[in-house]
Amino acid sequence: MDKGKRICMGMAWQFGTQRTECSQAQKRRYSPGVQRVFPYISAMVNNGSLSYDHERDGRPTELGGCTAIVRNLHYDTFLVIRYVKRHLTIMMDIDGKHEWRDCIEVPGVRLPRGYYFGTSSITGDLSDNHDVISLKLFELTVERTPEEEKLHRDVFLPSVDNMKLPEMTAPLPPLSGLALFLIVFFSLVFSVFAIVIGIILYNKWQEQSRKRFY
Repeated sequence: MDKGKRICMGMAWQFGTQRTECSQAQKRRYSPGVQRVFPYISAMVNNGSLSYDHERDGRPTELGGCTAIVRNLHYDTFLVIRYVKRHLTIMMDIDGKHEWRDCIEVPGVRLPRGYYFGTSSITGDLSDNHDVISLKLFELTVERTPEEEKLHRDVFLPSVDNMKLPEMTAPLPPLSGLALFLIVFFSLVFSVFAIVIGIILYNKWQEQSRKRFY
């Protein structure tokens, strides 16, 4: 694992409370129109080949994001993450009005079954305190056609349509003992065959060389 980067597999939502792009060179990468205001919510999908770049606030791998001013509020704030039929939607209620506001909407998100939910945190140069009061999970009832159900079962690695992730192919299964033996055996046979052909050609070349001297 590289310093300053985290590698994961699945879908992640980052809640950044402070800017880490602190140098002037990093700030000049983006025009004032795309500069972020923190706290900031972002999302990414990873098949295990990407790293979250803390020095650039995860911009290279971000699917989308929005500003969420939640610091020093005197009421609870809420975040809802909805994933239905490969469609990811993130909304927030941070104004104390019990009204949802759109944050992120990404179609074509493909996630395998059998993954887990979890929370984590990391502290930078400045300390900050944000409490996760509760995490509620709901399984949505969605009607799927047989074709959609098959496509849903056939997802083995996280991915996003129209977004190329490196090393998208699943790892190859290990070779069996018989397959390994056959590979080694035929490699040895090929090597012996090549050596014999080489010796025959060398002898013919020597005979032709001797004939030229007589």
